[in-house]
Amino acid sequence: MESSAGPPAAKKHGQTSLLDSGEDFEVLCDEDIYDDLPPLEDAGGGNSKKTEDAEKKRVEDPEPSGNIDEWLDVLGNDQLKKKVLEAGKGRDSRPHKGQVVKIHLKTHLMDGTLAQELCDLAFTLGDGDVIQALDLTVQLMEIGEKALIQTDAKYAYGVRGSLDPDIPPNAELSLEVELLEATDAPDLELLPPSEKIALAVQKRERGNVHYQRGDYAFAVNSYGVALQITDSCSKVDISPEEENELLDVKVKCLNNMAASQLKLDHYDAALKSCVSALEHQPENIKALFRMGKVLALQAEYTEAIQTLRKALKLEPSNKKHSCKGKCTTLVHINIRAKTPLLTDAC
Repeated sequence: MESSAGPPAAKKHGQTSLLDSGEDFEVLCDEDIYDDLPPLEDAGGGNSKKTEDAEKKRVEDPEPSGNIDEWLDVLGNDQLKKKVLEAGKGRDSRPHKGQVVKIHLKTHLMDGTLAQELCDLAFTLGDGDVIQALDLTVQLMEIGEKALIQTDAKYAYGVRGSLDPDIPPNAELSLEVELLEATDAPDLELLPPSEKIALAVQKRERGNVHYQRGDYAFAVNSYGVALQITDSCSKVDISPEEENELLDVKVKCLNNMAASQLKLDHYDAALKSCVSALEHQPENIKALFRMGKVLALQAEYTEAIQTLRKALKLEPSNKKHSCKGKCTTLVHINIRAKTPLLTDAC
């Protein structure tokens, strides 16, 4: 969750700059993330790194799964439990992170209502493609095993719930899972360009879902996975059009990653993401706007104003901006007060 503290104090400059001009600076609309994501408002933040590390350690060194019908407290907090209904093919058949697993899933509310059934749900274990409850427990299952999983909303759909599947806010869930198979992930170097693009887009869109839910740390992880795909070498022929499409996905991931890093107050990381995006597309408005925002929050006001003016020059009309009137995010830099004021208006 973003810190409530105010922006850092302005740095002193030895020369007269736009900061001393006494003007107010206002710059363009910003939807702040691609594909109709919400404006950058605090949506609750992701899990803290300390909590994630503790949960990671717990899952990587779990207690013995025990006999059938015995509950395993996966994280030791009584909020995520697993019970074997039918044994699988043995401990050696357990999948590991990075593998693509296929499961049969039934999602029930705690009152028994069936919310969703998926017969062949495939996802990469550990990539954040699914809710945490599945990512954390499927790696403890054996091929052919059927298990019952009970999870707190924290590891499912959280305080916001979900429209698809239809899950109310703060809902505890009961999941029936059968692990059907686990296979190694495809070799990215041998993947046809069209499939590589589709896979990168899939990971980016999952990052967008995390962002919408306010799970910014998980969003960063998904965008990072997508970037690994776009940056991977290729041993198969790729056309110039496909190279451009892959580059476009990469820049979108960098922009979205910067938005998530901003929400986490990771300003240096966000700035690095913006710089990387601009290396590929020097006139990318979103990267320029977000870079200006980072610089303003770091009290680098002269550079911030120069960057934002460049963005405004490239796209002077808010009405023509890609948000299509759905949302307008204005960044005001009060030059007299030397402090940035970020306001969202729909």
